[in-house]
Amino acid sequence: MLRSTRQSARPGARQGNTPVQPAPLRRPGGVGQGAAGRASAGARGSVTHALCRDDDNRRLFAYERDVKAAFDRIVPTLKQVSALQHEPQFEQQAQRIAREQLGFELPQDILADAWVEQLDMRRLFAWCVFSTYRRFCDDYYRNDPLASRDDEGFDAFLQACGFHTLDISPCADGRLAHLVRYVLRLPQQSVRRKSYAGALFDIEDSIQKWTEVELARFREGRPNTADAATRYLKVVTYHYSSVDPQHQGCAAHGSDTAKAAAAGLERLYAFREAIENSFCCGASIDLLLIGLDTDTDAIRVHVPDAQGAIDLASAVDALALFDATARGGAADATRAIAAALRECTPDVQPGMAQLVERLIENNLSQIAYVRTNHGQHYADIGHAERFIGAGVGFEEIQLRNLMYFAYLNTVEEATADLDVGIKIFSGLNVAHGLPVPVIVRFDHHGQVPGSRARAEQHCARVAAALQARFDDLTQRGLLHVLQVTRDCDRAGSIELLACSVNAQTQAGGH
Repeated sequence: MLRSTRQSARPGARQGNTPVQPAPLRRPGGVGQGAAGRASAGARGSVTHALCRDDDNRRLFAYERDVKAAFDRIVPTLKQVSALQHEPQFEQQAQRIAREQLGFELPQDILADAWVEQLDMRRLFAWCVFSTYRRFCDDYYRNDPLASRDDEGFDAFLQACGFHTLDISPCADGRLAHLVRYVLRLPQQSVRRKSYAGALFDIEDSIQKWTEVELARFREGRPNTADAATRYLKVVTYHYSSVDPQHQGCAAHGSDTAKAAAAGLERLYAFREAIENSFCCGASIDLLLIGLDTDTDAIRVHVPDAQGAIDLASAVDALALFDATARGGAADATRAIAAALRECTPDVQPGMAQLVERLIENNLSQIAYVRTNHGQHYADIGHAERFIGAGVGFEEIQLRNLMYFAYLNTVEEATADLDVGIKIFSGLNVAHGLPVPVIVRFDHHGQVPGSRARAEQHCARVAAALQARFDDLTQRGLLHVLQVTRDCDRAGSIELLACSVNAQTQAGGH
């Protein structure tokens, strides 16, 4: 029974405090030290499957390795710089090391003050995290490194399954940040993703998005004609840990997997009821619940029946299917997936079955990815995020354990998400004397008059509220905030607005 019932361009010269434009993201041949290096140290050789896309796995791993190595070089580099702070020509030596190891220069004012007292390593650390994020974003928006060969055909496939929109709400935990592009192998631009602590998405926000989609269908024929028999599909992804289920599951649910799954399903049902009660003429949506083992990246899918009901006690287990079909051919594996799905939910709707089969097949590549590059499971089964992202945007974050999400419009409405994030970073950074780096971001539509100015004001307001809420950390230099925006109507990268590391940072700099 294959189902689960378990619960380098040279930086330009600069004068004074004028921030330097970071060099492009380097692509070193080897893995850097830190979490990325430790994780890959447990690799056990190539693991594949008849349905595995090995070429995608190699390309995706190279990208993950290089991005995380760039962040993991920060601490070793700053240790080198710290050891030299009382040496002759310290400032010149520090800038040379930073350019060679990180690809950008350090703030000159911080280095210049080192002879008076100890070098301000907290400000330097935050600056380096923010500058590395800038380079990462530039690379993502300029080079499209995560482009999928399924980009063009996925929308048509989704509509053939009976859905016009795929809206996914994973937990804000950074171990799920790669859910769309890696775990499910979907083209990120074709999927709406919005993360919340415990995957407890905002029902009112989802109603607003549903309304926008339906209006676009009727007024503009997007994503298909208004009379097409397709529906809005809302997906919740909860998570759990197979290696340490009592401690490394979802923090928002006390690492209680059953509670996390039940809470996700309850939120899905509430959303559907809200749509049906608010709109007449048979308005409704389809629902799907997915569990993710953050240690192995294997999914288990709770498949809805013909009436849309979901049974928490039954799910199709991708890991069991991988192991059961690992020695067979592609056709046999495909048939096994279909059989397991229908054994789980005999009266599943054909379109839903077709989509779930594809998600499971895609996930088999990710299971092979983890086993090839990390062993039976990731080494960093717990949190290892590099920074917190707060606000709206961040579509470029498609990597596991890179950023903790806190989608919000105001700090007051997202205190639970922020408090969980600060608690995580209190262990990751503050306990070691390092600050919590927070990137506050609100994207805007340049074609809308005043949109950019409002985004800038929104960033400033949220940054001030965040620093006030965590005033103790702020006063001790243990919380730093970078404010950014991006024009969604253009192909460019992010624009930097302000940074607490250097109060004189102006838009476009850093």
